[in-house]
Amino acid sequence: MNSHTIDAKTFQKLFLAGANRINSRKDYINELNVFPVPDGDTGTNMSLTILAAAKEVGAVAEPTMATICKAISNGSLRGARGNSGVILSQLFRGFTKAVSKADSLGKDEITAGFTRAVETAYKAVMKPKEGTILTVAKGMADKAEELVDEDMDVIAFCEAIVAYGYEVLSKTPDMLPVLKEAGVVDSGGQGLMEVLQGIVDALTGKVTDIEVPAEAASMSSAVISAPKADISTADIKFGYCTEFIILLDKPLTKEDEKGLKKFFLSIGDSLVLVADEEICKVHVHTNHPGEAFEKALTFGALSNMKIDNMRLEHQEKLIKDAENEAARQRQQEAEEEKLAAKEAAAEKPAKEVGFIAVSVGEGLTDIFEGLGVDYLIEGGQTMNPSTEDMLNAIEQVNAKNIFILPNNKNIILAAEQARDLTEDKKIIVLPTKTIPQGISAMIGYMPEAGVDENEENMKEAYQDIASGQVTYAVRDTVIDGKEIHNGDIMGINDDGIAAVGKNLTETTLELLSTMADEDSELICLYYGADVTKDDADTLSDAIEDKFPECEVEVNFGGQPIYYYMISVE
Repeated sequence: MNSHTIDAKTFQKLFLAGANRINSRKDYINELNVFPVPDGDTGTNMSLTILAAAKEVGAVAEPTMATICKAISNGSLRGARGNSGVILSQLFRGFTKAVSKADSLGKDEITAGFTRAVETAYKAVMKPKEGTILTVAKGMADKAEELVDEDMDVIAFCEAIVAYGYEVLSKTPDMLPVLKEAGVVDSGGQGLMEVLQGIVDALTGKVTDIEVPAEAASMSSAVISAPKADISTADIKFGYCTEFIILLDKPLTKEDEKGLKKFFLSIGDSLVLVADEEICKVHVHTNHPGEAFEKALTFGALSNMKIDNMRLEHQEKLIKDAENEAARQRQQEAEEEKLAAKEAAAEKPAKEVGFIAVSVGEGLTDIFEGLGVDYLIEGGQTMNPSTEDMLNAIEQVNAKNIFILPNNKNIILAAEQARDLTEDKKIIVLPTKTIPQGISAMIGYMPEAGVDENEENMKEAYQDIASGQVTYAVRDTVIDGKEIHNGDIMGINDDGIAAVGKNLTETTLELLSTMADEDSELICLYYGADVTKDDADTLSDAIEDKFPECEVEVNFGGQPIYYYMISVE
């Protein structure tokens, strides 16, 4: 790098520095969550999104602007979690599209990148709201346009842009009353500034020790091997756990993909193969890794190649944690079952309609399965699934048309991003924001109706209910005109925090008073992991006394954090 441009190798280091910065500050960003609920996860989502990209960026051995841009775009796009993570991935996508063909980054390229980033991110959000990460990004893009012709080098240029970004961030409470009332700046905007501050710190030499973030280096979607202390080396039929990514010369056809799978299974087992139009990820156990590489090279260049000698590892390592190893064994068995199911499904004709839902809690999962959901993604309140989690689910469901129920407002964008990346199936994302809405949508499905008609039926079903959740506050704040203290019980309806109190039953009844009206007939109660059935039945009796015109139905949900999830119809 000179004072006027940033070369590809420097760009690689700068991006990793930005990832390191937000990863170290994610807990602080989580604390900026406006609602004082115990699932504030903006920092976690943004950090995991950029870590997915950092893993790919750090693996580029000979960086060019094109290869770094592709790693940033692909990694963040597939690793995006939550609304903030999806928006961040779209900012990266727009920036990299604008600069990928450049030899280096000067003021003109950076300005073009900021402009394209903002355009791309605004298009990805159906109803952009000012006072958010979008506003902060737009402010910096405008500042870049203003300064691009000024007499300053690229370092001073970047410093000025970031300084203005902080200025815009400080004004977000004036743009969103809810931020002002809570006394915080926008958490997504803060996350973006942490990334850019890390980049500027590396650019100016303030930070020099730059490595791939440890969490990124350990992230992997590959199948976890069997506990090595529980098997003999003689029982390992295929000794080398082989993983790699094919940078495809052209998209794989269905015939190509089928042929690749057939070949890899002819030389090994435990195959996982996931492809999009640009990359193909492969994991296989084989005795001949070279043959796997040779076959893969006929479809494109290879990256992220990794070979583990499972027999040698068995001899060198002992079991350190029996419970952890048991969990790993269960995960492997689950992956193998999924693979077997996938291979079996591939031999059957695709059914007309399939369903994917996000769920959390044993009871809620059982309810969704009973309603006909084909694939359940665990997540929601405490961990938002990524776009890649959605894509993997879509691949597992052998259906021409697939309905996705995100069941959380912070997962809808990731589901829509997965929909946009899917070409061989029709994906319908129903923007359900709560678990009760998702359950109502499934109840509204009519098998005899067509896909379009069912989309309307299911939307009408979940829009006809009022949903609520009861949890606890994790800090003192004021929001929606309500003074809230750490540990208070909060009742949240579809419009926000509706009830605050010290007593769980009283607060839940107060919440229900905002949800039920003279036309209400049924109240469904889903009690969580921290509530006993006796407590739920006692609450049910209190609800029947207060709302005698309504039937009350009690179900075990098993969800963490939320004492109750409620629907009223």
